[in-house]
Amino acid sequence: MIRRRGGRTAVVAVLLAAGALLVTSALRETLTYYRTPGEVLGDPDATSERVRLGGDVVPGSLRRTGDLVVFRLAEDGHEITVEQYGVPPETFREGEGAVVEGTLSPDRVFRSDHVVVRHGNEYRPSTAPPGSVDAR
Repeated sequence: MIRRRGGRTAVVAVLLAAGALLVTSALRETLTYYRTPGEVLGDPDATSERVRLGGDVVPGSLRRTGDLVVFRLAEDGHEITVEQYGVPPETFREGEGAVVEGTLSPDRVFRSDHVVVRHGNEYRPSTAPPGSVDAR
């Protein structure tokens, strides 16, 4: 009887551990980690890997030429020039946070193929009257 109980306990422990591993790996895939400009510029191996880079779009740095969008991302006093081919999201603006995915070229320009706008964690309801369009 004692041997049976020990076997059941072991099976339950293994099943709980397997379930915990599955949940942890699923959560890990839903998290979005990004590196700051200072981290990317300070990493000698940054040009050999694809990374996510996050920061604020520097006011006055946004230029568009056809499908090419060039801007600078800054955080903690470090800046990186980003070249993005394609149209960024409509909510992409100077002074707002953004996360880009791509690679750092040897000339220290970040070549991006995907832009995501970072949103703050504060919700502010619209102040526009019902039926009108909020210009924010």
